Amino acid sequence: MFIETFIETFIKTFRAPKRNSPARRAMLRAAILGGTALVLAGTGHAGQALPVQQQSENEEAMSQHPYIGMWVTDDGHVRQELLENGRYDEARGTRQSAYQGRYEVSGNEIRYWDDTGFTADGTFVDADTLHHGGMVFRRR
Repeated sequence: MFIETFIETFIKTFRAPKRNSPARRAMLRAAILGGTALVLAGTGHAGQALPVQQQSENEEAMSQHPYIGMWVTDDGHVRQELLENGRYDEARGTRQSAYQGRYEVSGNEIRYWDDTGFTADGTFVDADTLHHGGMVFRRR
């Protein structure tokens, strides 16, 4: 209960002017409280609280899956980079870093948690093809 109250107060107090601004994303990305990193979504809802040690273990596991790298739609409009640290950076058209967040891979399934609070998933149908959000991505 204390953590939820802390998070709500933190979010209300430190709102950046724009909903998806870099300043707001940076302020809400994480708060450290009692040795636990509270990962926050930009919508004002708390993400999963993970001990700092567990976060580093998750990052290590993410760096070992075979799908790290750049994924691009056939028309080149959407470009998504899966980073070794369990984060992703997606560009759309001329808009660089249109979406950023964390991801987890389990088998051939991928789950996304955008910094703004949006969630999504996808499926790697083979080593070089990702189906996500009604789009087909190819490894580059």
